[in-house]
Amino acid sequence: MSAIIGVDVGGTKIAAGLVDEQGNILKMTRKPTDTRTPDSVIETILEVIGELRADADAQAVGIGAAGFINADRSTVNFAPNLNWRNLPLGKRVSEATGLPTVVENDANAAAWGEFRFGAAAQYDSAAVITVGTGIGGGIIVGGKLLRGASGFAGEIGHLNMAENGIPCGCGLRGCWEVYSSGGALLRAARKIARQDRERSAGMLDLAGGDPEAITGIMITQAAQNGCAGANEAFAEVGRWLGQGMADLSAILDPEAFVLAGGVSEAGNVLLRPARDAFLECLTARDFRPEPPVLLAKLGNDAGLIGAADLARE
Repeated sequence: MSAIIGVDVGGTKIAAGLVDEQGNILKMTRKPTDTRTPDSVIETILEVIGELRADADAQAVGIGAAGFINADRSTVNFAPNLNWRNLPLGKRVSEATGLPTVVENDANAAAWGEFRFGAAAQYDSAAVITVGTGIGGGIIVGGKLLRGASGFAGEIGHLNMAENGIPCGCGLRGCWEVYSSGGALLRAARKIARQDRERSAGMLDLAGGDPEAITGIMITQAAQNGCAGANEAFAEVGRWLGQGMADLSAILDPEAFVLAGGVSEAGNVLLRPARDAFLECLTARDFRPEPPVLLAKLGNDAGLIGAADLARE
C-alpha cells in the first residue's frame, strides 16, 4: 500500500494519517503535544510517523503547523504558540525518516484539503476561513495556493477592522480575529449574559448561573435551542465575519468562501448573519456573481489531508 503521511501539529495534540490520492484517511493516530522544547515536539512527530510507516510504504510527509512558514516550505520562522523561531522542521524530519518532507501553515493545509476534497472542490478559486480561537485563512487562486513573496500570505485574522480597537495578541489593535472568532464569541456572550439574564437564560442554565463559566459549546447549544442572548452573540460575530469577507472579496474575488474551524461548527446560527453582512457589504453586488458562503466538509481532518496532498504535489 502506497500513501502520503499527513501530520497536523496542534498546541494540544499531534494528529497524523496515511492519506491516499483521493484524500481518504487509511489509518490515523494521535498523541498529546509535548511543547516543552522544539525537540520534544519533533520527537512526537517522528513517533506518529513511525507508527504509520509500520503498515504502509509511505512516499513522503506533509506537515501542517501554526505560524509563519518560510517560502522554502521547510523552516518555521515563527510559531508563537509553540515558541519556535527559525526551526528547520522539514529538514529535521526528513533527515530522521529518509522521506521527502514539506511544511505548510496549518490554515493553508486545511484550505487545500477543502479545495481538493471538500466543500470547495468544484471551484477554481476559493477563500477558506478558519474560525477558531482566532482567524486563519488559506487562499486558492487559479487552482494554486497563494503563499506570497515570503510564504506568509493568508494571515487574514490580522486585517485591521477598527482603528484603535480591541488589543490583539499580535500586539496590534483592531484585528479581525478579535471581533470574529471563538474568543470574540465568548466575550460577546458573557457580556450579554451579565447585562440581560432573562434573554440569556439558555446559556446561564448550562453554565450554572455564572456568566463567566459560559463556554463556546454552551453558546452554540443555547443558540440552536432558541436562546435570544446566544443568538445575539452569534449575530455580532457573524456581522464582523461577513464584513471581513466582503473586504476579501474586493481584493481577491474568489468564487466561493468556505467557513471552517470550531466556531463554524455552529452551522446556520453563524452562517446566516455572516452571509447577510457579507452581501450587504459586497462591492458592486448588482454587477457580479455573489460568491456562496459554505460550511467546510472535512472537519478536523482537513489539515492533515491537505498537508499530505501538498506533499504529493
